[in-house]
Amino acid sequence: MNPPVRVLYLAGSGRSGSTLVTTVLGQYDGVFAAGELRYLWQRGELENRPCGCGRPLRDCPLWDRVRRELPTDRAAAIAAGLRGRLRMRGLPALLRRHRRGLRPVPAHPDDAVLADLYAAVARHTGARVVVDSSKLPPYGALLGALPGIELRVLHLVRDPRATAFSWRRRRGLDGDTDPELMSRPPVWKAALLWLVWNTVTVRLWADRAPAGYLRVRYEDLTADPEATLRRIVAFAGVDPDGGPFTGPATVRLTPTHSVAGNPSRHRTGPVPITADVQWRRDLSRWSYALVTGLTAPGLRRFGYPWRRGVPAPAGAGRPARGGPAATGGRSVGVGRAGSTGHEEG
Repeated sequence: MNPPVRVLYLAGSGRSGSTLVTTVLGQYDGVFAAGELRYLWQRGELENRPCGCGRPLRDCPLWDRVRRELPTDRAAAIAAGLRGRLRMRGLPALLRRHRRGLRPVPAHPDDAVLADLYAAVARHTGARVVVDSSKLPPYGALLGALPGIELRVLHLVRDPRATAFSWRRRRGLDGDTDPELMSRPPVWKAALLWLVWNTVTVRLWADRAPAGYLRVRYEDLTADPEATLRRIVAFAGVDPDGGPFTGPATVRLTPTHSVAGNPSRHRTGPVPITADVQWRRDLSRWSYALVTGLTAPGLRRFGYPWRRGVPAPAGAGRPARGGPAATGGRSVGVGRAGSTGHEEG
């Protein structure tokens, strides 16, 4: 019998650091940066969008080997099925099943295909850890119930005012020349999504499976990138030595084969990790007040201040139980804050 595939699942809200964290982790021996694997069927198979290596996904030699073991002719049906099973309106029922000790996401015939996907990825990459940055808690809960998968959850959290500001930036789905833009929800919706996804992540894993849960805040990662990444790598069960850091806050990135994520997944070479704080200057007073009010319970839980201009205390908001918890996320760039696009994940 084959050993289970260890999946490091990056959970939480978008724009909290998942793309850079995934790309950096993919530089370590034994780690495969898969990106947002829940999008393989739609963006990869149906739309043939670029792999992290730059080739259209169906032309990527690695994904070609993986795809041969999957029912790619059913990609549209599998993608539609996942969208239906992971809708936000299903969250109350998901949490009720979780409290009762049942599978949070009910079993489905496509589950066997998903299990085969992760097994094929591990087999063809030789990875000991597959990093999936899909973020949606329901998809992580679905993965955790699949046979042959050992799930560990990395919960990435960022100040909700920063994420709401980042969501409003205009950016092509796969770079500046892509006419299809990344999602740009209004600030009130971004705030509610932040509160819901982060709260559900805590209830699913921090409260019930703390040994397999690590919370990392964007603000702490950008304050001490190398030390925080070492803790993440150790949590994943990988040797933290020999990583991509060329300095305390600089990494050298090589191409990955991530399925989806923000355009920064295509960046290679030396990359400085710095905090994106443009939102502190440019987020309107009205938007700041609205997001603060809507996310007040989460601000307290994760250690974020209410007042503008007050920095988040280092190490605040750690989980009450469980393993070690750095708290963080990331932004990468030089010049104008956010100019590289790494602040979105």
